[in-house]
Amino acid sequence: MFHRDLLITWGGIFRKYQKDQTIFYEGDKAMFYYEVIEGSVKMVNINEDGKEFIQGIFKCGESFGEPVLLIDEPYPACAVANEDCVLIRITRESFVQLLKEYPDIHLSFTRILAKRLYNKSLMSKEISSYGPEHRIETLLHILKKNINPLNVNKLKVDLSRQQIADMTGLRVETVIRCMKKMQEKGILNIEKGKVYY
Repeated sequence: MFHRDLLITWGGIFRKYQKDQTIFYEGDKAMFYYEVIEGSVKMVNINEDGKEFIQGIFKCGESFGEPVLLIDEPYPACAVANEDCVLIRITRESFVQLLKEYPDIHLSFTRILAKRLYNKSLMSKEISSYGPEHRIETLLHILKKNINPLNVNKLKVDLSRQQIADMTGLRVETVIRCMKKMQEKGILNIEKGKVYY
């Protein structure tokens, strides 16, 4: 989101995390702005039975956990390295000052947050009101629209069946069964275990 050199100028520090290592916990005080340099990070809530609900997966160039920096609230979810990753972080104070001094960046940041909020609203409606196939298709549509806004080609879905289940509130067995049905209907393709939408 921000140019790496700008973050370094504002005191950015690089941190490496191994797969499944926790970056921060749900309920922690928000102290830093984080951006992914390499790898990916997932924001998750874990219930008392240990089941994960994935709030989002963030890749190179994307930031995560930043809304609470602006409202002085604790993190609403855990951030966990989805794979080995490198992050850059700056303090909350530097982040807020950076937004004040660069209105164009502030506007871009606001647009990104608005898009995420819009997508969250779509998925909340899906989870509360629709069946499994509809939930999966909406998630795939959101991913495709964010990655390939012109919808020209099929999107190779870089999520495991388990991750799709964790993002839609479904069981992995349900996701597998529904995806087979969706392939039969021509909604998606499965080639060598990879999903294309």
